[in-house]
Amino acid sequence: MEEPFNEYKDVLTPSILQDVMEQTKGFPKTKIKKILDLAVEEYTNMQVEPGECVGIVSAESIGEPGTQMTLNTFHFAGVSEMNVTTGLPRIIEVLDGSQSLSTPMMEIYLQEPYKSGSDLKKAAQLIKETTLQDIASEFLINIPEMFIEAKLDNNKMEVIALNADKVQKLLDASLKGIGVKLKDNSLLIKPKGKEVSVNELYKLKEKAKTIYVAGVKGIKQVLPVKRGEEFIIVTAGSNLRSVFEMDFVDATRTISNDISEIYTVLGIEAGREAVVREVFKIINEQGLNVDIRHIMLVADSMCVTGKLRGITRYGIVSQKSSVLAKASFETPIRHIINAALVGEKDDLNSVVENVMINQPVPVGTGLLRLVTKDVKK
Repeated sequence: MEEPFNEYKDVLTPSILQDVMEQTKGFPKTKIKKILDLAVEEYTNMQVEPGECVGIVSAESIGEPGTQMTLNTFHFAGVSEMNVTTGLPRIIEVLDGSQSLSTPMMEIYLQEPYKSGSDLKKAAQLIKETTLQDIASEFLINIPEMFIEAKLDNNKMEVIALNADKVQKLLDASLKGIGVKLKDNSLLIKPKGKEVSVNELYKLKEKAKTIYVAGVKGIKQVLPVKRGEEFIIVTAGSNLRSVFEMDFVDATRTISNDISEIYTVLGIEAGREAVVREVFKIINEQGLNVDIRHIMLVADSMCVTGKLRGITRYGIVSQKSSVLAKASFETPIRHIINAALVGEKDDLNSVVENVMINQPVPVGTGLLRLVTKDVKK
Protein backbone atom coordinates (compact mmCIF):
# COMPACT_ATOMS: atom_id res chain seq x y z
CA MET A 1 0.00 0.00 0.00
CA GLU A 2 1.41 3.36 -1.00
CA GLU A 3 2.23 6.38 1.16
CA PRO A 4 0.63 7.91 3.20
CA PHE A 5 -1.79 4.96 3.59
CA ASN A 6 0.91 2.71 5.07
CA GLU A 7 0.96 4.75 8.28
CA TYR A 8 -2.75 4.06 8.87
CA LYS A 9 -2.99 0.34 8.05
CA ASP A 10 -2.90 -0.59 11.78
CA VAL A 11 -5.45 2.10 12.72
CA LEU A 12 -8.12 1.81 10.01
CA THR A 13 -9.68 -1.29 8.46
CA PRO A 14 -8.61 -2.35 4.93
CA SER A 15 -12.10 -1.58 3.54
CA ILE A 16 -12.01 2.03 4.86
CA LEU A 17 -8.48 2.55 3.52
CA GLN A 18 -9.56 1.17 0.14
CA ASP A 19 -12.55 3.54 0.02
CA VAL A 20 -10.38 6.56 0.89
CA MET A 21 -7.78 5.51 -1.69
CA GLU A 22 -10.43 5.28 -4.45
CA GLN A 23 -12.05 8.59 -3.51
CA THR A 24 -8.78 10.57 -3.29
CA LYS A 25 -7.06 9.59 -6.54
CA GLY A 26 -5.03 12.54 -7.81
CA PHE A 27 -5.19 14.43 -4.48
CA PRO A 28 -1.96 15.89 -3.00
CA LYS A 29 -0.44 13.88 -0.10
CA THR A 30 -1.06 16.63 2.46
CA LYS A 31 -4.78 16.67 1.66
CA ILE A 32 -4.97 12.85 1.73
CA LYS A 33 -3.32 12.88 5.19
CA LYS A 34 -5.92 15.34 6.50
CA ILE A 35 -8.72 13.13 5.14
CA LEU A 36 -7.16 10.06 6.76
CA ASP A 37 -6.88 11.89 10.11
CA LEU A 38 -10.59 12.78 9.89
CA ALA A 39 -11.38 9.14 9.05
CA VAL A 40 -9.43 7.97 12.13
CA GLU A 41 -11.35 10.44 14.32
CA GLU A 42 -14.71 9.29 12.94
CA TYR A 43 -13.72 5.62 13.23
CA THR A 44 -12.63 6.06 16.86
CA ASN A 45 -15.82 7.92 17.80
CA MET A 46 -18.11 5.27 16.32
CA GLN A 47 -16.55 2.40 18.26
CA VAL A 48 -18.54 0.94 21.15
CA GLU A 49 -17.24 1.58 24.66
CA PRO A 50 -16.50 -1.52 26.78
CA GLY A 51 -19.54 -2.35 28.87
CA GLU A 52 -22.05 -0.57 26.64
CA CYS A 53 -25.37 -2.48 26.59
CA VAL A 54 -25.52 -2.91 22.82
CA GLY A 55 -28.33 -5.47 23.01
CA ILE A 56 -30.71 -3.10 24.80
CA VAL A 57 -29.77 -0.19 22.50
CA SER A 58 -30.47 -2.38 19.45
CA ALA A 59 -33.77 -3.62 20.90
CA GLU A 60 -34.91 -0.03 21.53
CA SER A 61 -33.70 1.17 18.14
CA ILE A 62 -35.60 -1.54 16.25
CA GLY A 63 -38.60 -1.83 18.59
CA GLU A 64 -39.58 1.85 18.74
CA PRO A 65 -39.81 2.36 14.92
CA GLY A 66 -41.36 -1.11 14.70
CA THR A 67 -44.39 0.09 16.69
CA GLN A 68 -45.01 2.66 13.95
CA MET A 69 -44.81 0.07 11.20
CA THR A 70 -47.88 -0.53 9.10
CA LEU A 71 -49.90 -3.67 9.73
CA ASN A 72 -50.74 -4.03 6.02
CA THR A 73 -49.81 -7.63 5.27
CA PHE A 74 -49.61 -7.67 1.48
CA HIS A 75 -48.87 -5.60 -1.57
CA PHE A 76 -49.22 -6.77 -5.14
CA ALA A 77 -46.17 -7.35 -7.33
CA GLY A 78 -47.77 -6.50 -10.68
CA VAL A 79 -50.45 -9.17 -10.90
CA SER A 80 -53.10 -10.28 -8.43
CA GLU A 81 -51.69 -13.82 -8.15
CA MET A 82 -48.34 -12.54 -6.84
CA ASN A 83 -48.84 -10.79 -3.53
CA VAL A 84 -45.87 -10.20 -1.23
CA THR A 85 -45.87 -10.12 2.56
CA THR A 86 -44.52 -6.80 3.88
CA GLY A 87 -44.45 -4.72 7.05
CA LEU A 88 -44.63 -6.17 10.53
CA PRO A 89 -45.77 -9.69 9.50
CA ARG A 90 -42.69 -10.02 7.27
CA ILE A 91 -40.32 -8.82 10.04
CA ILE A 92 -41.85 -11.41 12.38
CA GLU A 93 -41.33 -14.13 9.72
CA VAL A 94 -37.65 -13.25 9.35
CA LEU A 95 -36.79 -12.83 13.04
CA ASP A 96 -38.70 -15.98 14.02
CA GLY A 97 -36.65 -17.94 11.45
CA SER A 98 -39.91 -19.22 9.98
CA GLN A 99 -39.63 -22.47 7.99
CA SER A 100 -42.81 -21.88 5.98
CA LEU A 101 -43.37 -18.40 4.53
CA SER A 102 -46.77 -17.03 3.61
CA THR A 103 -45.47 -15.67 0.28
CA PRO A 104 -42.06 -17.12 -0.71
CA MET A 105 -40.58 -15.47 -3.80
CA MET A 106 -37.38 -15.21 -5.85
CA GLU A 107 -35.71 -12.68 -8.09
CA ILE A 108 -33.99 -14.68 -10.84
CA TYR A 109 -31.26 -12.93 -12.83
CA LEU A 110 -30.55 -14.32 -16.29
CA GLN A 111 -27.61 -14.82 -18.64
CA GLU A 112 -27.52 -13.52 -22.21
CA PRO A 113 -29.52 -13.50 -24.43
CA TYR A 114 -32.46 -13.83 -22.02
CA LYS A 115 -31.59 -10.83 -19.84
CA SER A 116 -31.81 -8.59 -22.92
CA GLY A 117 -35.40 -9.74 -23.47
CA SER A 118 -34.75 -12.37 -26.15
CA ASP A 119 -36.76 -15.59 -25.59
CA LEU A 120 -37.69 -14.30 -22.13
CA LYS A 121 -41.09 -16.00 -22.22
CA LYS A 122 -39.43 -19.35 -22.97
CA ALA A 123 -37.07 -18.95 -19.99
CA ALA A 124 -40.00 -18.07 -17.72
CA GLN A 125 -41.94 -21.15 -18.88
CA LEU A 126 -38.94 -23.41 -18.22
CA ILE A 127 -38.76 -22.09 -14.64
CA LYS A 128 -42.49 -22.24 -13.82
CA GLU A 129 -43.76 -25.50 -12.34
CA THR A 130 -45.86 -27.22 -15.01
CA THR A 131 -48.54 -29.76 -14.15
CA LEU A 132 -50.58 -32.03 -16.42
CA GLN A 133 -53.51 -29.59 -16.53
CA ASP A 134 -51.16 -26.87 -17.93
CA ILE A 135 -50.33 -28.94 -21.02
CA ALA A 136 -53.71 -30.65 -21.54
CA SER A 137 -56.44 -29.11 -23.69
CA GLU A 138 -59.22 -31.08 -21.96
CA PHE A 139 -60.02 -33.97 -19.60
CA LEU A 140 -62.81 -36.46 -20.35
CA ILE A 141 -64.29 -39.19 -18.16
CA ASN A 142 -65.45 -42.28 -20.10
CA ILE A 143 -68.09 -43.76 -17.77
CA PRO A 144 -68.98 -46.97 -19.75
CA GLU A 145 -65.32 -48.08 -19.90
CA MET A 146 -64.31 -46.30 -16.65
CA PHE A 147 -61.18 -44.48 -17.77
CA ILE A 148 -59.97 -40.86 -18.01
CA GLU A 149 -58.76 -39.32 -21.26
CA ALA A 150 -56.37 -36.33 -21.12
CA LYS A 151 -55.90 -34.67 -24.52
CA LEU A 152 -52.42 -33.10 -24.80
CA ASP A 153 -51.68 -29.72 -26.40
CA ASN A 154 -48.59 -30.02 -28.64
CA ASN A 155 -47.99 -26.25 -28.78
CA LYS A 156 -47.81 -25.96 -24.98
CA MET A 157 -45.52 -29.01 -24.74
CA GLU A 158 -43.18 -27.65 -27.42
CA VAL A 159 -42.51 -24.47 -25.39
CA ILE A 160 -41.17 -26.48 -22.45
CA ALA A 161 -39.41 -29.14 -24.56
CA LEU A 162 -41.79 -31.99 -23.65
CA ASN A 163 -43.30 -34.76 -25.79
CA ALA A 164 -46.22 -37.11 -25.25
CA ASP A 165 -43.98 -40.16 -24.56
CA LYS A 166 -42.12 -38.36 -21.77
CA VAL A 167 -45.39 -37.20 -20.18
CA GLN A 168 -46.75 -40.76 -20.30
CA LYS A 169 -43.64 -42.06 -18.49
CA LEU A 170 -43.87 -39.33 -15.82
CA LEU A 171 -47.52 -40.13 -15.12
CA ASP A 172 -46.88 -43.88 -15.07
CA ALA A 173 -44.18 -43.34 -12.41
CA SER A 174 -46.34 -40.98 -10.33
CA LEU A 175 -49.63 -42.93 -10.33
CA LYS A 176 -49.13 -46.23 -8.52
CA GLY A 177 -51.57 -49.00 -9.41
CA ILE A 178 -52.91 -46.97 -12.34
CA GLY A 179 -52.41 -47.83 -16.02
CA VAL A 180 -51.37 -44.95 -18.32
CA LYS A 181 -51.42 -45.52 -22.10
CA LEU A 182 -50.74 -43.15 -24.99
CA LYS A 183 -53.19 -43.15 -27.91
CA ASP A 184 -53.45 -40.52 -30.66
CA ASN A 185 -51.79 -37.80 -28.56
CA SER A 186 -54.13 -38.52 -25.66
CA LEU A 187 -53.34 -40.17 -22.34
CA LEU A 188 -55.71 -42.91 -21.22
CA ILE A 189 -55.66 -43.25 -17.43
CA LYS A 190 -57.38 -46.33 -15.98
CA PRO A 191 -57.17 -48.06 -12.57
CA LYS A 192 -55.74 -51.59 -12.80
CA GLY A 193 -57.69 -54.68 -11.78
CA LYS A 194 -60.33 -53.42 -9.32
CA GLU A 195 -63.69 -51.88 -10.11
CA VAL A 196 -63.99 -48.20 -9.24
CA SER A 197 -66.95 -45.89 -8.80
CA VAL A 198 -67.55 -42.71 -10.81
CA ASN A 199 -66.73 -40.72 -7.67
CA GLU A 200 -63.32 -42.43 -7.34
CA LEU A 201 -62.66 -41.86 -11.04
CA TYR A 202 -63.41 -38.15 -10.62
CA LYS A 203 -60.98 -37.96 -7.67
CA LEU A 204 -58.33 -39.69 -9.82
CA LYS A 205 -58.88 -37.10 -12.57
CA GLU A 206 -58.37 -34.23 -10.08
CA LYS A 207 -55.21 -35.89 -8.74
CA ALA A 208 -53.84 -36.43 -12.27
CA LYS A 209 -54.34 -32.75 -13.11
CA THR A 210 -51.87 -31.69 -10.37
CA ILE A 211 -49.07 -34.14 -11.26
CA TYR A 212 -45.74 -32.39 -11.87
CA VAL A 213 -44.37 -32.82 -15.40
CA ALA A 214 -41.78 -30.04 -15.96
CA GLY A 215 -40.20 -26.83 -14.65
CA VAL A 216 -39.07 -26.12 -11.08
CA LYS A 217 -41.12 -27.58 -8.24
CA GLY A 218 -42.54 -24.91 -5.97
CA ILE A 219 -42.50 -22.07 -8.55
CA LYS A 220 -46.23 -21.43 -8.96
CA GLN A 221 -46.09 -18.12 -10.86
CA VAL A 222 -43.50 -16.24 -12.94
CA LEU A 223 -43.44 -12.55 -13.85
CA PRO A 224 -40.76 -11.09 -16.17
CA VAL A 225 -39.93 -7.50 -15.16
CA LYS A 226 -37.34 -4.95 -16.26
CA ARG A 227 -34.72 -3.81 -13.71
CA GLY A 228 -32.55 -1.05 -15.07
CA GLU A 229 -31.10 -2.23 -18.38
CA GLU A 230 -31.95 -5.92 -18.00
CA PHE A 231 -34.91 -8.27 -17.56
CA ILE A 232 -35.30 -10.51 -14.52
CA ILE A 233 -37.96 -13.04 -13.50
CA VAL A 234 -39.86 -12.56 -10.24
CA THR A 235 -41.48 -15.77 -8.98
CA ALA A 236 -44.18 -16.79 -6.53
CA GLY A 237 -42.57 -19.72 -4.73
CA SER A 238 -38.92 -20.51 -4.10
CA ASN A 239 -36.52 -23.34 -4.97
CA LEU A 240 -32.94 -22.05 -4.99
CA ARG A 241 -31.17 -25.36 -5.48
CA SER A 242 -33.08 -26.31 -8.64
CA VAL A 243 -32.95 -22.81 -10.14
CA PHE A 244 -29.16 -22.64 -9.64
CA GLU A 245 -28.80 -25.78 -11.77
CA MET A 246 -30.30 -24.06 -14.84
CA ASP A 247 -27.57 -22.96 -17.25
CA PHE A 248 -29.33 -19.74 -18.31
CA VAL A 249 -29.66 -18.46 -14.70
CA ASP A 250 -27.09 -16.08 -13.18
CA ALA A 251 -26.62 -17.92 -9.87
CA THR A 252 -24.28 -15.24 -8.47
CA ARG A 253 -27.10 -12.66 -8.26
CA THR A 254 -30.30 -14.71 -7.96
CA ILE A 255 -31.92 -14.24 -4.55
CA SER A 256 -34.79 -15.65 -2.50
CA ASN A 257 -36.73 -14.18 0.41
CA ASP A 258 -36.74 -17.56 2.19
CA ILE A 259 -34.04 -17.17 4.87
CA SER A 260 -34.12 -20.86 5.91
CA GLU A 261 -33.65 -22.01 2.31
CA ILE A 262 -30.72 -19.62 1.80
CA TYR A 263 -29.09 -21.00 4.97
CA THR A 264 -29.67 -24.62 3.86
CA VAL A 265 -28.36 -24.11 0.31
CA LEU A 266 -25.63 -21.48 0.74
CA GLY A 267 -24.59 -21.74 4.40
CA ILE A 268 -24.72 -19.69 7.60
CA GLU A 269 -22.88 -16.58 6.29
CA ALA A 270 -25.37 -16.24 3.44
CA GLY A 271 -28.22 -16.79 5.90
CA ARG A 272 -26.92 -13.99 8.16
CA GLU A 273 -26.58 -11.62 5.20
CA ALA A 274 -30.13 -12.48 4.12
CA VAL A 275 -31.52 -11.64 7.58
CA VAL A 276 -29.78 -8.24 7.53
CA ARG A 277 -30.87 -7.52 3.94
CA GLU A 278 -34.51 -8.52 4.43
CA VAL A 279 -35.08 -6.64 7.72
CA PHE A 280 -33.27 -3.52 6.45
CA LYS A 281 -35.31 -3.57 3.21
CA ILE A 282 -38.62 -3.80 5.09
CA ILE A 283 -37.70 -0.96 7.45
CA ASN A 284 -36.65 1.25 4.52
CA GLU A 285 -39.87 0.46 2.63
CA GLN A 286 -41.83 1.72 5.62
CA GLY A 287 -39.89 5.01 5.59
CA LEU A 288 -38.27 4.32 8.97
CA ASN A 289 -34.68 5.02 9.94
CA VAL A 290 -32.74 2.31 11.79
CA ASP A 291 -28.95 2.02 11.77
CA ILE A 292 -27.96 -1.21 9.99
CA ARG A 293 -25.55 -2.12 12.83
CA HIS A 294 -28.51 -2.80 15.15
CA ILE A 295 -29.93 -5.24 12.61
CA MET A 296 -26.48 -6.83 12.14
CA LEU A 297 -26.29 -7.47 15.91
CA VAL A 298 -29.67 -9.24 15.85
CA ALA A 299 -28.55 -11.30 12.82
CA ASP A 300 -25.30 -12.21 14.62
CA SER A 301 -27.20 -13.45 17.67
CA MET A 302 -29.43 -15.60 15.41
CA CYS A 303 -26.43 -17.17 13.61
CA VAL A 304 -23.71 -17.28 16.31
CA THR A 305 -24.03 -21.05 16.91
CA GLY A 306 -23.49 -21.87 13.21
CA LYS A 307 -27.19 -22.63 12.77
CA LEU A 308 -29.95 -20.19 11.90
CA ARG A 309 -32.14 -19.87 15.00
CA GLY A 310 -35.17 -17.62 15.35
CA ILE A 311 -35.81 -15.33 18.31
CA THR A 312 -38.28 -17.72 19.91
CA ARG A 313 -38.37 -19.98 22.96
CA TYR A 314 -37.30 -22.85 20.69
CA GLY A 315 -34.54 -20.78 19.03
CA ILE A 316 -31.95 -18.52 20.61
CA VAL A 317 -33.81 -18.25 23.94
CA SER A 318 -33.42 -22.02 24.43
CA GLN A 319 -29.63 -21.61 24.04
CA LYS A 320 -29.29 -19.26 27.02
CA SER A 321 -27.48 -20.70 30.00
CA SER A 322 -29.35 -18.47 32.47
CA VAL A 323 -32.46 -20.03 34.04
CA LEU A 324 -33.99 -16.65 34.93
CA ALA A 325 -33.37 -15.27 31.41
CA LYS A 326 -35.24 -18.23 29.90
CA ALA A 327 -38.04 -17.82 32.45
CA SER A 328 -38.40 -14.11 31.61
CA PHE A 329 -39.32 -14.85 27.97
CA GLU A 330 -42.17 -17.40 27.97
CA THR A 331 -43.46 -20.31 30.13
CA PRO A 332 -41.59 -19.18 33.31
CA ILE A 333 -42.97 -21.86 35.65
CA ARG A 334 -41.84 -24.69 33.38
CA HIS A 335 -38.26 -23.32 33.18
CA ILE A 336 -37.99 -22.75 36.94
CA ILE A 337 -39.40 -26.19 37.86
CA ASN A 338 -37.11 -27.97 35.35
CA ALA A 339 -34.08 -26.05 36.67
CA ALA A 340 -34.99 -26.90 40.28
CA LEU A 341 -35.40 -30.61 39.47
CA VAL A 342 -31.84 -30.92 38.09
CA GLY A 343 -30.22 -28.32 40.37
CA GLU A 344 -29.22 -25.76 37.73
CA LYS A 345 -27.12 -22.78 38.81
CA ASP A 346 -27.56 -19.21 37.50
CA ASP A 347 -24.37 -17.13 37.56
CA LEU A 348 -26.30 -13.85 36.98
CA ASN A 349 -24.00 -12.78 34.13
CA SER A 350 -26.57 -10.99 31.98
CA VAL A 351 -29.02 -8.08 32.22
CA VAL A 352 -32.44 -9.71 32.62
CA GLU A 353 -31.66 -11.92 35.62
CA ASN A 354 -30.04 -9.05 37.57
CA VAL A 355 -33.04 -6.79 36.93
CA MET A 356 -35.31 -9.57 38.24
CA ILE A 357 -33.48 -9.80 41.57
CA ASN A 358 -32.97 -6.03 41.87
CA GLN A 359 -29.21 -5.70 41.71
CA PRO A 360 -26.87 -3.70 39.41
CA VAL A 361 -26.70 -5.10 35.88
CA PRO A 362 -23.25 -6.01 34.45
CA VAL A 363 -23.13 -3.22 31.85
CA GLY A 364 -21.50 0.21 31.92
CA THR A 365 -20.30 1.02 35.43
CA GLY A 366 -22.04 -2.12 36.72
CA LEU A 367 -19.45 -4.15 34.80
CA LEU A 368 -16.77 -3.16 37.32
CA ARG A 369 -16.16 -4.88 40.65
CA LEU A 370 -14.24 -3.29 43.53
CA VAL A 371 -11.82 -5.72 45.13
CA THR A 372 -10.21 -4.75 48.44
CA LYS A 373 -7.27 -6.33 50.12
CA ASP A 374 -7.40 -6.79 53.88
CA VAL A 375 -4.14 -5.46 55.32
CA LYS A 376 -3.25 -6.89 58.68
CA LYS A 377 -1.80 -4.39 61.19
